[in-house]
Order: sequence, then structure tokens, then C-alpha cells
Amino acid sequence: MAEAQNSSVLEGEDLIEYCYPESNVSCVKNSHHVAAKTVIYLILVFAMAVTIIGNSVVIISIAHFKQLHTPTNILLMSLALVDLLLGITVMPFSMVRTVDGCWYFGKEFCYWHSNFDFLFTGASIFHLISIATDRYQAVCYPLQYPTRITLPVAGVMAALSWILATVYAFSTVGTKANEAHIEDVIASMDCFGNCFFLVNVLCASLSTSLFFILPVCVMVGLYSQIFLVSEKHAQKMEGTKQGRTDVNSNTILQKVKHEKKAAKTLGIVVGAFNLCWMPYFITSLFDPLYDFNTPLIIWDLAIWLGYINSTFNPIIYGLFYPWFRKTLYLIVTLKIFSPNSSDIKVYAV
Repeated sequence: MAEAQNSSVLEGEDLIEYCYPESNVSCVKNSHHVAAKTVIYLILVFAMAVTIIGNSVVIISIAHFKQLHTPTNILLMSLALVDLLLGITVMPFSMVRTVDGCWYFGKEFCYWHSNFDFLFTGASIFHLISIATDRYQAVCYPLQYPTRITLPVAGVMAALSWILATVYAFSTVGTKANEAHIEDVIASMDCFGNCFFLVNVLCASLSTSLFFILPVCVMVGLYSQIFLVSEKHAQKMEGTKQGRTDVNSNTILQKVKHEKKAAKTLGIVVGAFNLCWMPYFITSLFDPLYDFNTPLIIWDLAIWLGYINSTFNPIIYGLFYPWFRKTLYLIVTLKIFSPNSSDIKVYAV
């Protein structure tokens, strides 16, 4: 708990500043140098700009161009919406909290901010499981895929991802189940201008197991199968093609290679998510076991690494998807507003 203060005071040679100098229970501001704060702000603002602009391009591209209306892309568009909303509703306020060490937006918004934070994390996880399932069906059961995974089915998968994430968020942070039996710890750390949430051992264990370890195992298992099957398909088609030059043989081989490349790209998206969010889940799991003594800088780094995952996704699309680069060009050059622009040929996943 911060000491009672009416203004900034000197302690040794350091100037101690408070979030609300007029309050006698104010939190202490972070003591970063002005230059350091400026650099951190610039880096985080850049990350937010890439997150918002990049995911907006994904959403606009898939929604506008008819050739991109595929089940896989419906799931990608919904995932991009998750990342976009995170960049708009969560990241800006977390940035101020991280750099200043203060929450200026009130307790009520702190509650909703925490809920949205959990919601979008959960939504990303469920979308990635849906995408892995979609690719598994496409590569392992190519003949049945068109009837199994249709546009309506992809829409239902996206909707379920949002619903499950909402239930996850509001059953933990929303009901404050994460604070059960640790009220004394929270009270001892509370001060005016603070917005944090602690998670008790039970919630931390359940969240890490059900919403990280289990999904990671499922996704790794599916993508392992995808790569094994796609490799077998490619080898089989190469053998079949020997001594044949017919168009059907070449077309099928190209399709197999295309599916393998698409699966590899989405595997990179899944891998990036796992690497970015792993530090956060590990920290949240061990923090209650060590009496919530994790240094604040460790928490901030873990949280922001998770947020930056939403920045990485459109960058990955730009590096590996020709359609993303082409639609970005059409949007920047405003050709998207030309008549019949939705019928322009782009490369679909």
C-alpha cells in the first residue's frame, strides 16, 4: 500500500511521483526517465498501429474479395477481428499502465478491461484450434472436405470460438472467481490508481491446463498429422507423375503443394501464438505458488509478448500469403473502390 502523500516527495536523490498526488492512498508512478518512457511509448504505439492496420487489411480483404470467401479465410477473418479488437480496446490502456505504472480510467473500466483481455486471449486459442481442425480436414480428407467444412460450418466454428471465450472470461474474471481465498493479498497490494488482477492457484492451474497446455497438445498433434499426410500425398503424386505429363496430374500435384504450404503457414501462426503466450501462462501458474512476488517487469513483459502476437499475425500473412500482399496493394492504391473490384482475381488460401 502506498504511503499517505499529498504531493511528490524526495527520497534520497530520487523524486517519487504519485499517480494521484491529491490522494493519501495513491499508487507510486514508475520512475522511468523521460527519454526511456518516450522510447517505450513509441515502440508500443508502433506495435498497436501495425496490429490495427494489419488486421483491418485482413478483414477488409476477405470480406470484399469474393475469391477469398473460403471456410479457412472465414476463420482467419474472425481471428483478425479478435486481434483488431485487442489492439483497439486493450492495448492502448495497458500501454499507459505499463509505462506510467498508473491506471487513470477508473475501477469500473478496469473490470471490463480485464474481462476483454481474458476474452480475446481465449478467443485466439479457440480460433486457432478451429483453424487447425479445418486444415486437418482439408489435407487428410481432401475428398470429404468440401462437404464437411462449408462456409456455414466455418461460421459456426467462429461463433463457437467467441461464445466459449466469453464464457471463459466471465466465469473467471467476470465473477471474480480468480480472487477467491486471496482477498487479503489483493487488499494489501491495492492502492488508488492501480488495475491488476491476481489469480489463485486453482484458477491458474485450470486456465493453464485447459486453455494452454491442452490446446497446444491438440494443435501440435493435428499439425503433425497434417505434415505427415501432406508429405505422403506429395511423394505419392510425384511417383504417379513419373512418365506422365497430363494436365490433371500437374493440377493435383500443385494442389497438394498448395495445401502443404497453407498448412505450413498456419502452423507458423500457431507456433507464434504458443511462443508468445507461453511466458504469460507459466508466470500466472507459478505466481500464486510463490506468494505473488513476481516482479512487475516480468508480468509486463509476459503480457506484452502475448499482445504482440496480435501484431505478428498480419506480418506472417504478408510474408507467406500472396493474396494479402495483392489486396494490400489494391487497398493502398484505392483500386478497391473501382467497379467490380470484388471480382478481381487474388490468390485464395
